[in-house]
Amino acid sequence: METWVPSASVAEVLSDLPGVECTVYDGTSPMPERIEEVEVWIPPLVTVSDVPGTLARMSSLRLVQTVTAGVEPYRPHMPEGAVLCNARGVHDAGTAEWAVGAMIAVLREFPEFVDAQRRGEWTYHHTGVLADSTVLIVGYGSIGAALERRLEGFEVETVRVARTAREGVHGMEELPGLLPQADVVVLLVPATSDTAGMVDAAFLARMKDGAVLVNAARGGIVDTDALILELKNGRLRAALDVTAPEPLPEGHPLWSAPGVLITPHVAGSTPASGRRMLRLIKAQLSRYLAGEQLINVITDSY
Repeated sequence: METWVPSASVAEVLSDLPGVECTVYDGTSPMPERIEEVEVWIPPLVTVSDVPGTLARMSSLRLVQTVTAGVEPYRPHMPEGAVLCNARGVHDAGTAEWAVGAMIAVLREFPEFVDAQRRGEWTYHHTGVLADSTVLIVGYGSIGAALERRLEGFEVETVRVARTAREGVHGMEELPGLLPQADVVVLLVPATSDTAGMVDAAFLARMKDGAVLVNAARGGIVDTDALILELKNGRLRAALDVTAPEPLPEGHPLWSAPGVLITPHVAGSTPASGRRMLRLIKAQLSRYLAGEQLINVITDSY
């Protein structure tokens, strides 16, 4: 079974599965031969340059197992007869931990104190605090649940929002009424046609003065220009692990906007994610070989 994998470590973890022949393709090296024989493709973390063309040439493809929770580069181009699965759960710990650290960093003004340290200035003043805050989790799935568990010791109220309302979780249609009460708004929604640009000027205007927007989802969910306006007038602050455009080019006004902490899409890039990714891939390929039901199958937009 010809299987393309993103790294030697993935090939190694699959080496004892019977009949699995792994070819490493990290998306930057020349494309390997035998693309028409690929039955299972595990794409690299960084999306390859021509996903539609690559998938179109994989005439024997039966399974695409991503190493990311997001599947937007692949879902619209999946060939008939092939199954798409994501890495739900793999990046929960890293992303949730990043979100907690990011909101604390912004509320306690750590970036400003780091700048003062570099200047050799003692800039004592009171800061904000996470305690007694309301944290609104927009996109309450496995990462949202992991974030909520990590927030339990911080004396906050968490409010959950998901695409579909259920017990203890608000539906998206309730979001406009919830935004004005939140001190921190965390974005964890997937990138779909419904979420593209959802955090627009109207969304931001509903957020309370001094609130923090935390984006650990995808950059295209936020209207960057609208956010920059709110940052420049000092009404809102933000912590962003993702941006639009991404990578953020040199000289982009978001770099110099006040009150924003930017990290280069690293929330899930941790050793814990790497270990969990290998376990998921090994378990998923074992299921595939045994003809068992796969996990994390994408049946809708996500």
